[in-house]
Amino acid sequence: MFTIGDFARLGRVSVRMLRHYDAVGLLPPAHVDPSSGYRFYTAAQLQRLNRLLALKDLGLTLDQVKIVLDEKLSVEQLHGMLSLRRAELRQQILADESRLRRVEARLRAIEREGAMPTDDVVVKPVPSARVARLTATAASYGPEDIGPVIQPLYPELMARLERAGVPITGYGIATYEPAEGDQVLVQAGFTVSVEPSAAYDFEVVDLPALDQAATIVHRGVMDDIDATYQAVATWIEAQGYRQNGYAREVYLNYGHGAPADWVTELQLEITKP
Repeated sequence: MFTIGDFARLGRVSVRMLRHYDAVGLLPPAHVDPSSGYRFYTAAQLQRLNRLLALKDLGLTLDQVKIVLDEKLSVEQLHGMLSLRRAELRQQILADESRLRRVEARLRAIEREGAMPTDDVVVKPVPSARVARLTATAASYGPEDIGPVIQPLYPELMARLERAGVPITGYGIATYEPAEGDQVLVQAGFTVSVEPSAAYDFEVVDLPALDQAATIVHRGVMDDIDATYQAVATWIEAQGYRQNGYAREVYLNYGHGAPADWVTELQLEITKP
């Protein structure tokens, strides 16, 4: 048998917690010396302690933990519960990391307010383009809603194009359209040269030419693209233009090399009011 101190060290818990688990009936000692009151535990009780701690990490209260332990879950059942919780925690970590990146990007945008050179804006016509595309709906135009929707569309579209034997002939182009309420239709496309066909499990459409577009090149990760959008918006207003609809994003170099080397051209159709 092990003293409470030794058992605490083996189980990686505090003596105080072991006393508490004893008090609430979760893990009573195997033996209590009647004269000294010293608590003693067996190695076999480590199994129950491990399950107790695992269930606590699942977010269960101690009362709920006791019920589950008393039901004597199998190793397979406990493993399934822990695997599910592990997946949930990983998803939460990814969401928190994404939120942190957005906060950092907003801070960088604030720091560069007024410093982004608007003379980088080029007005030019944009020719029509034939694209194969997939479409999904985002809850809003915010990056926290757009990113998770558009990112999986491109690898899925590439896989479908490969299965169909359709070669990519140019750049990736993302377009956006308003949907119901604040929702946005997110359209991920690649330039192709094939005719539309019902046999494809993707759309083939012709993006119309833009007679006049304010364009600007964004370099680096998409997390920082808000500052570039705001720079071209400042230019449009200062020059007395009006923007028509959402911007097109043309991925001149994306996903190749270091993120700092990625290149995206924003194309915003403009007219004089």
